[in-house]
Amino acid sequence: MSSDDLTLAIDGQSMAGWNSIRVTRGVERVPSDFSIEMTERYPDELAKVAIQPGMSCTVSIGDDLVITGYIDHFVPSIDATGHSIQVVGRSRCCDLVDCSAEWQGSQVSGTSALDIAQKLAAVYGIGVVSAVQSLPSIPQFNLWVGESGYDVIERVCRYSALLAYDLPNGNLQLAQVGTANAASGFAEGSNVLKASVDFNADQRYSIYQMYPQGTDEMADVGASMKAVATATDPNVSRRRALYMVLEAGGAGLALAQQRVYWELARRAGRSRIVSLTCDSWRDSAGTLWTPNTLAPVSLPSLKLVSGQWVITEVTYNRSEEGTTADIQLMQPDALKPEPIVLQPMFGDVTAT
Repeated sequence: MSSDDLTLAIDGQSMAGWNSIRVTRGVERVPSDFSIEMTERYPDELAKVAIQPGMSCTVSIGDDLVITGYIDHFVPSIDATGHSIQVVGRSRCCDLVDCSAEWQGSQVSGTSALDIAQKLAAVYGIGVVSAVQSLPSIPQFNLWVGESGYDVIERVCRYSALLAYDLPNGNLQLAQVGTANAASGFAEGSNVLKASVDFNADQRYSIYQMYPQGTDEMADVGASMKAVATATDPNVSRRRALYMVLEAGGAGLALAQQRVYWELARRAGRSRIVSLTCDSWRDSAGTLWTPNTLAPVSLPSLKLVSGQWVITEVTYNRSEEGTTADIQLMQPDALKPEPIVLQPMFGDVTAT
């Protein structure tokens, strides 16, 4: 088996030799998913395949596990030239996204994002791990009827400045931006087949202010209260204000300044988004391109200053056109939760 062969293991069967492959994982994408297709090479080959939607499965590329989950769709088809099958599935975390949250009493109080995520995920047999210790206490709140488990997890993770994404083993990871480096990166004229950069300013503001939650439901918060935290972005040339309401509770007040810096830093980081197609699924050391990993990017023709970028999403593709990887990257500022010194955007573009 070559390092780029994809194997689907399901109910004791291991199937390889897929003609069309798409597997997508992302640091801000839950769940990971795949769509693969095979055309029979000789009569009745695929008639022996026993696949049913809902079955557990694993997807591996070479010796690397990439998805542990379930079959969502099994689509056999025929035409004048033969018989083919398509299999579509997702990570085990799909149950957190699809299904309503189950929490006794529907009220959460005095616990952490990790504890909340573990309890919600345990209902579906999903584990949750955190790469961050000493998480803040979540203020009391009620679950909304009908919202999914992942809706709740994402909400408390945003409060705790965490990312939530699934792992190859099907469990959920809570983490901040990664610090691990890929063995190589992406360079124009080398391994990049095509690329684009979205330079944008519509989601950035010149001033960010956090206001306390009013106790009088009829009160105008902006008029009756003062901001408890403020951050300004010197790279936004005209006045654009964003006002936010602080969650109730002492822990929220203590985190207010961090929250406004976090909002500023994420929006500034997302003002440059790189999308490219690479000629391989792996870096120079043979490791699969992996979300939340740092990699150098050099695309001088796109007026982009070379530097370290975070891989936020990876799609492994194979078709008649060959084997490629679609990669999305952002600056680390786009994912970091802590207050930071911003890297100028417009100055970078002018300098190039």
